[in-house]
Amino acid sequence: MTVAFSNVGDALEWLDQHQNLERMLAEEPRRREPPDLGRMRALVDALGHPETAAPVVHVTGTNGKTSTARCLTSLFMAKGLRVGTFTSPHLQAINERIATDGSPIDDRSLCQVLEEVAAVESFLHLRLTWFEILAAAAMLWFADRPVDVAIYEVGMGGKWDATNVVDASVAVVTNIGLDHLEFLGPTRADVATEKAGIVKPRSTLVLGETDPELRGIFAATEPAALWLAGREWDCPRNAVAVGGRVLDLRTPGARYDDVWLDLHGGHQGWNFAAALAAVEAFFGAPLDDRLVREAAGAVSSPGRLEVIGSDPLIVLDGAKNLEGASASAAAVAEEFGADRSLLLVVGMLRGKDPAQMLSALGAARARLVVSCPAPSPRTQPPEEVAAAARSVGASAVEVADSVASALDLATSRAAAGDLVLVTGSLYVVGAARAALGLV
Repeated sequence: MTVAFSNVGDALEWLDQHQNLERMLAEEPRRREPPDLGRMRALVDALGHPETAAPVVHVTGTNGKTSTARCLTSLFMAKGLRVGTFTSPHLQAINERIATDGSPIDDRSLCQVLEEVAAVESFLHLRLTWFEILAAAAMLWFADRPVDVAIYEVGMGGKWDATNVVDASVAVVTNIGLDHLEFLGPTRADVATEKAGIVKPRSTLVLGETDPELRGIFAATEPAALWLAGREWDCPRNAVAVGGRVLDLRTPGARYDDVWLDLHGGHQGWNFAAALAAVEAFFGAPLDDRLVREAAGAVSSPGRLEVIGSDPLIVLDGAKNLEGASASAAAVAEEFGADRSLLLVVGMLRGKDPAQMLSALGAARARLVVSCPAPSPRTQPPEEVAAAARSVGASAVEVADSVASALDLATSRAAAGDLVLVTGSLYVVGAARAALGLV
């Protein structure tokens, strides 16, 4: 059976008819059991197993997954490989989720791979989820290109994630925090157990989590090799530099000193270090020093401590949970000055404690907090976010009806030298990028 969409708009309309986590949680925000991989396994089998066309690096963790995937992409590209990268969520266009050599899939190709998945869904009488379809579309496109290496970022958890039909030669776990607890919790140990599900017997596991008890959960998966942060790989120097960071990096095979990274935030230094260790594990050998420096200087991660404009300074950071908010506040203070006057534009999804998030972001010291709805069916009402801001001591709080109007309000109130931080959700950051005319 063949399926033909007249254009990408029709293809995306078909895609949106499928179950989507955002809509599901908006309609019934309670804990649900994660799906099994039965549908996904049947799908890739019918498609001819595109997930096996190239060796895989699989990335999970509570925070830093996308940035780590982008660091991996930059390192593999510097090595001369063609790289497929599947990430989520997107900021502005769904095409961003499926990229080769950092360039998103074009509309025509996206339409074609969605047609292939739609045909198989109809033939097998399956009812796939929105994310399963996109993961399979990525696998098809990477096989068709073809790519030399494929990087898959887990959508949520690991064990039951649609991407976990891959058999990765290297698995990367950035860290473990408390997020998506309606599926993965209630404890960090529960979250770790779910994320450990991506580790395969032949995998080298590059683990960024440092909690000894949680490390034991990952060790119990018995990977082929276990590379721990601070033991096999390290980032002993991770300092602010003009426009980014300067790093000293250590892997089992080499040391790289005074490496300039084109990203902001100390956590990004660790993300790059994990990616570097993963690439060394992939090749079984250290990388040329020149290539590491080239990759570090070329990497980008839009929406993650992304600096837009200078007067006032506008920073976009999609901190989506408490750990991310704390890291964001620490990075802003370290890199842009703890005494700089701060204005916050904040929208967030349900399931987050807005008072805790705002407290971590430094709302009490902000000159102005503007709350706005996140462009998602799961958005917390901005009035509730505003009330939480007042409860944690924010001196001036206003409510806007959209991200664009919130950004306009904050920038109109900002003086020279002020910092406007747009945060709380990647959906908010994506809308801010669109409002600022960024692509």
